[in-house]
Amino acid sequence: MDATKPTSEQAPPPSPPPPLEADDQLVIRVITAGWTVALVVLLIVRGSLPPGQRWWIWTCVCGVAFGIFASWYVPRLKRGRARAAALRAEGGEMGKGDQSAPRDSGSNTVSSTETPGRSTRS
Repeated sequence: MDATKPTSEQAPPPSPPPPLEADDQLVIRVITAGWTVALVVLLIVRGSLPPGQRWWIWTCVCGVAFGIFASWYVPRLKRGRARAAALRAEGGEMGKGDQSAPRDSGSNTVSSTETPGRSTRS
């Protein structure tokens, strides 16, 4: 009997482990520091780089810029997701779910969805 073929006697495969949580800010800082080190090194040896390879400098600049942006954006994103989860957990507004309530925009235009069966053309 081949051990690689499934049989009715083998146990089902185990369920995958839950995803690991990471310190997002630490990860962002370490990667941004790596791009910064690479940028400094490339700026030091810039004179010995062939002209066709100088695009690496701009790659490092983009890496540092994205790292700085991520340092600002990721905490904001996580706070927003936590706020949305808290609202969902408390039930939102009487079971409306994820649908937003219609807002008064101040416009006198009537949507065809507000007046079923009638055309908006005169």
